[in-house]
Amino acid sequence: MFTGIITGVGRIAQVASLGESDAHGKRLTIACPTGYLDDVGLGDSIALNGACMTVTSLHAQAPVAEFTVDVSAESLDKTAGLDGLGEVNLEKALRANDRLGGHLVSGHVDGIGSVTHFAQVGESWELRILAPASLAKYLAYKGSITVNGVSLTVNRIADVAHGCEISINLIPHTVDNTALRDLRLAAHVNLEIDLIARYVERMLSSQPSQ
Repeated sequence: MFTGIITGVGRIAQVASLGESDAHGKRLTIACPTGYLDDVGLGDSIALNGACMTVTSLHAQAPVAEFTVDVSAESLDKTAGLDGLGEVNLEKALRANDRLGGHLVSGHVDGIGSVTHFAQVGESWELRILAPASLAKYLAYKGSITVNGVSLTVNRIADVAHGCEISINLIPHTVDNTALRDLRLAAHVNLEIDLIARYVERMLSSQPSQ
């Protein structure tokens, strides 16, 4: 489990194929801030842009601290931003005694959204994302959503022909301390809906008919 509070910004420094076809996954080498891996061990979970991955090797004391993860072809097909070089948001798995600063996040991407607007408004930034229509029922005004691993609050919702457009306000701290600062128009982002909303929908849909 995670909280959507980013604990570091890393960089995919190397992408290596795990096979000779698209049916195989990729091995990613992630460079991260000095000291970030001091409390990390083999097999630990770290979310990359909101997708939970398992640490398969690490070099905490290297000149540049880095770790590797193996990403399956299925995961690559269902996520964005994990198949090439560039910055990624990092979050270590939640400890039982940690503060829940964001909201409950599983690290399982529910869908891929597309950035329709990203511009500064006063001291903050407005981010608008077109989410798949299949996620629309889980999105609510002032509800929570995870965008590339970052726990954010939905400010506006508009159901449109090809999905659901949500508007989010990013404060300067979020822009300065996450890889969301690199987003551009039409960029793809990983979305995870609120965990509680998922269970509520399941309970309501399984009610016996009268």
